[in-house]
Amino acid sequence: MEPFSPMALHLLLDSADPSAWDHWLPTSLFAGVTCNPTLLKRAGQPCSLENLRTLSERALAHGVQELHLQAWGTDLVGCGRALAQIAPDRIWVKLPITRPGLEAARTLQQEGCRITFTACYEPQQVLLAVALGVDYIAPYLGRISDLGRDSHAELIQMQRCIDALGSTLRLLVASLRSPSDLPRLAAEGLNTFTISPAIAEALFSVEATEAAAAQFELDAL
Repeated sequence: MEPFSPMALHLLLDSADPSAWDHWLPTSLFAGVTCNPTLLKRAGQPCSLENLRTLSERALAHGVQELHLQAWGTDLVGCGRALAQIAPDRIWVKLPITRPGLEAARTLQQEGCRITFTACYEPQQVLLAVALGVDYIAPYLGRISDLGRDSHAELIQMQRCIDALGSTLRLLVASLRSPSDLPRLAAEGLNTFTISPAIAEALFSVEATEAAAAQFELDAL
């Protein structure tokens, strides 16, 4: 697979619902899918290796280039290894940015697995990801705001740290609450987002645009 461009806008669909994949992936807006046990539970999908293999086949049939699947349990290395083997050239193993997560990431990297750190809440956690040389870390924008902090400013600081260090790490911005989060952060150089189907739908819900499109059709009669 060709490496992604560091300057390109990179969108992933944050959902474990196959019907949402069927709806959104054919648009070619999304390079892939992100998934975790919480999203599986929300979609009524079992959190099991067998089910994730089945779901991965369905996503890959849409031509996605990336599947970010989260490891779980006491044996993160074993689970992560099994996930990576589903499609070695398309899977990124997601691990929490905890001490066990970092230790598992180091082992899996040595085996050639691609890693995405998740559950990032603090700028200093980004430095850990830089030090290990992983591809992605996912800061939770909306959840940081829920803690009463300026999440946009903190993510911008994270990006500036990455740029200053000359790292290839990408911030995979997660937990977006509004379509306006994207241009606000993109203007500051953040270019990688995982968004829910609801946010994807909202991107197209522009009343003035819909009215103009309707008028075009009326005037064409």
